[in-house]
Amino acid sequence: MKHNLAQDLEQCALPSALEAMGERWSFLILRGALSGIRHFEEFQSTLGIARNILANRLARLVENGIMLRQPMQCDRRKVEYRLTEKGEDLAPAMIALRQWGEKWGCGPISCQVLADGRDRQPIRKMTIQAHDGRTLDLSDLVWLCVDEETPVADARSPETVKAA
Repeated sequence: MKHNLAQDLEQCALPSALEAMGERWSFLILRGALSGIRHFEEFQSTLGIARNILANRLARLVENGIMLRQPMQCDRRKVEYRLTEKGEDLAPAMIALRQWGEKWGCGPISCQVLADGRDRQPIRKMTIQAHDGRTLDLSDLVWLCVDEETPVADARSPETVKAA
């Protein structure tokens, strides 16, 4: 049976993942959490986000299992927000998005460089890698289905190929 790429893409996890994250503020909250911010007031003052929007986005991230809201050990009246394993797994995507933005001039150049904590050397550019660590280009990728494979480049419609 020949697969219809449009139908296969309807089952893609990307739209659901984007829905779980929300929008810009959710990504900035995640960036703050990845940098060690834990408290509502810290998120609010660091990001300059309105309190109602922050409360809404934090609740959504908790609801989607990306962050955990828990009472602080030292003062049970206060809460802290921590990334879950699911939230920590977003780090590579966040780093890749930042590197893309830096490459294509989507914002100011940052003086901060993300580095390996052990040897203080900058991390490598995020890449698509094969199971054996080889860096792959888009032309190296295929969509696999049980009964066939389709090269990623061939999966584009003729209109997309002409526009590229």
